[in-house]
Amino acid sequence: MMFYEKNCLYSHQKSNITTMKKQFINSILALLLLASNVCAQVNDLPRSTPERQGVPSSTVSALLDSLFAIPQTDIHSVMMLRHGKVIAEVYPEPFKAEYQHTQYSCSKTFVSAAVGLAVDANLLRVTDRVATFFPGKLPAEVTPELAAMTIHDLLIMASGINPDGNLRAENTHWLQPLLAKPVSTPGKQFKYDSLCTYLLSAIVQQVTGKTVFAYLQEKIFKDLHIEKVSWEESPEGITTGGWGLFIQPESLAKMGQLLLQKGQWNGKQLISEAWVNQMMHTHIDTGDGRGYGYQMWEASKDGAFRADGRFGQYIVVMPKQDMVVVITQCSSSPNPWVVSQVLASAVQPGALMADKGSQVLQKKLQSYRYPTPSGKAKSSFTKNLVGKTFKLSDNQFGWRDISFTQGDKQLTITITDAQGIRSELSAGYRQWLTTWTPARPPYSMNAQQKFKGIEGDFAVAASYAWNSSNTLHLNLQYVNWISALDLTLTFQGDKVSITVHKNYEPDVPQFTGTI
Repeated sequence: MMFYEKNCLYSHQKSNITTMKKQFINSILALLLLASNVCAQVNDLPRSTPERQGVPSSTVSALLDSLFAIPQTDIHSVMMLRHGKVIAEVYPEPFKAEYQHTQYSCSKTFVSAAVGLAVDANLLRVTDRVATFFPGKLPAEVTPELAAMTIHDLLIMASGINPDGNLRAENTHWLQPLLAKPVSTPGKQFKYDSLCTYLLSAIVQQVTGKTVFAYLQEKIFKDLHIEKVSWEESPEGITTGGWGLFIQPESLAKMGQLLLQKGQWNGKQLISEAWVNQMMHTHIDTGDGRGYGYQMWEASKDGAFRADGRFGQYIVVMPKQDMVVVITQCSSSPNPWVVSQVLASAVQPGALMADKGSQVLQKKLQSYRYPTPSGKAKSSFTKNLVGKTFKLSDNQFGWRDISFTQGDKQLTITITDAQGIRSELSAGYRQWLTTWTPARPPYSMNAQQKFKGIEGDFAVAASYAWNSSNTLHLNLQYVNWISALDLTLTFQGDKVSITVHKNYEPDVPQFTGTI
């Protein structure tokens, strides 16, 4: 169990006590709930209603309906802000506000902010040549193109290096092989590459003596009260930069609000307004009609920009509407344009009268819930599973063996992975039960020493049902990560056949187990 769960959640036994004692305990519970929110680091931003901030609730409902209707999409959180106040937020059960979420390329925008801080501190200029920061990592012959590459070129994804998705997986040191790759004329052609951002991260570390993560903690996160955050680190000790940020949705909203406020927070200029303007200004065309700024994408044609991560992690900053929208999800067909399209024409400068749409929205916000598997709570076959462990064939999840314990409306699944970590996951019937485990979740990232820098346990929400006497349907939601697994287990004699559908990749792994 993670630290905030350990330290901030308490259980209380029921007993026959006097009214006075009950009132006393209720007061203590209220204080503990407040403490848990502090520990969980949620509810920092002020809350309001859509109408009070000039947004029709019907428009918010329409946006949510649009997002939840996108095919092959699992929405994990949505948070909408106007005038600096949260006007709507959704965390479909079993997700929660306090859960962190891996951000993939949404991380890049935070690196851009770190570069801007270094520029503001006169430690860098965007015209500085990249090669000058890595004299010990350069190839024997430095080409004119490599020598010409600047920080600006990295910021706009025009390094001149062809992206290499295998470099991170094949090498424990990334800088040297990256700088040894052929370089075409930099600054000319947009070629999206997370290793451009990794180079920026390494440069910031060179000039500040701190990782990008540590630098942002000191310069921005402290003022924004972003403490529940971590970031992956490369094998060579550099913040991965282009991916790996592990953070809560509300902290993403704070970052979006900081950019909306031109780098100012509570009267303090954390990032210069000039740099924020550069971040949210089109510097290069991506080739498909979209503009790209400094590690941010154009989100509309009226000045909105967004941080954008794989599978649909977004911070949408809309200056014209004075709005920020944060989305975390797992989607194979994300559509960030829907946010600005739905909101742009509906918002009003002043407060609105609440109507029936407000009541509809409030009910909607409480209604989102991921469906649980359908079937029966028990099977006569479970008596054959008592005390039995299935040794599993090779599989991409690194699971070594699995066993089951059936309760009344609960199933315990015990999995041992390749590292010998044993996880006992509780699955509910027609409900989600969440277990914290040190075992790493499935992760699509292909890199050496992935998860390095991410500390603490991971949360797995699980639900189950028996589809037939010998067929078990099990759904695992890694609610503070990105992944979800939908498993069908068919038992026959001393064997089990397992088929897994993943929400983050299209392949359907199949493997077996034997008692």
